[in-house]
Amino acid sequence: MAITAAMVKELRDTTGAGMMDAKKALTETDGDMEAAIDWLRTKGLAKAAKKSGRTAAEGLVAVMVEGGHGVAVEVNAETDFVGKNAEFQNMVASIATAALGVADVEALAQAQIGGKPVSEVITEGIVKIGENMALRRMAAIDGDQVVSYIHNAAKPGMGKIGVLVAMTGGDEAFGKQVAMHIAAVNPAALDETALDPAIVERERQVQIDIARESGKPDSVIEKMIDGRMKKFVAESTLLNQPFVVNPDLTVAAAAKDAGATITGFVRLEVGEGIVVEKEDFAAEVAKVVQG
Repeated sequence: MAITAAMVKELRDTTGAGMMDAKKALTETDGDMEAAIDWLRTKGLAKAAKKSGRTAAEGLVAVMVEGGHGVAVEVNAETDFVGKNAEFQNMVASIATAALGVADVEALAQAQIGGKPVSEVITEGIVKIGENMALRRMAAIDGDQVVSYIHNAAKPGMGKIGVLVAMTGGDEAFGKQVAMHIAAVNPAALDETALDPAIVERERQVQIDIARESGKPDSVIEKMIDGRMKKFVAESTLLNQPFVVNPDLTVAAAAKDAGATITGFVRLEVGEGIVVEKEDFAAEVAKVVQG
């Protein structure tokens, strides 16, 4: 029997399963809608779909380095407890390894682990562990040398914050210090040229509005804004920040002393930017009662 787009849509709407899973279920059952629903339930995919609407803001960031190539991936779950689960950790490690061979998170979702795409591996993880999970982000960096660092490590190579530093010259010990600085200070960019122009313009507009509130003349306001923007750039860019290991030096000056040139960095933090809705206890109980 020919499987139509309308049939796939109907099964997706009924079960909440993914498009490819719905299509496969209909193919396996020769288009029998009821049998396809049972097929999805048997595979645990309908159960996983029910969990997919729940916010996954916890989880782990994992980093992998191979020669002068490094990757960081973020895999989310609903609770912090899952980050301590050995099955989840093993899954995240295998995803990070797969990331070494792809260019972006979309390609990573289709990359193979044990003959299965990463997206399917995550779906199976949802069924086994019982929480919603998501492959959220991936970042890659290349350099003469790439050094990694994990903050709040759950196990080697994965934790709450993952950092990669690319540089020429210097040694791994200095690279680790820079990575720790990045984990702690969270710079927006490597230097002024790498800053997002939209962020710079937004900050300039804020400073203009603040300066105008002072009632000072325009000539004075211009100087105030120039000074404040220089300070903003210094505080926001890695190379211009005071080095946490020695605040008397900027990171750029410390790199020069170490015989290193920092060429780039990646920093991923679990749940960064995810908005988690808060529910009061009564609402939570009511939701459970309603199923």
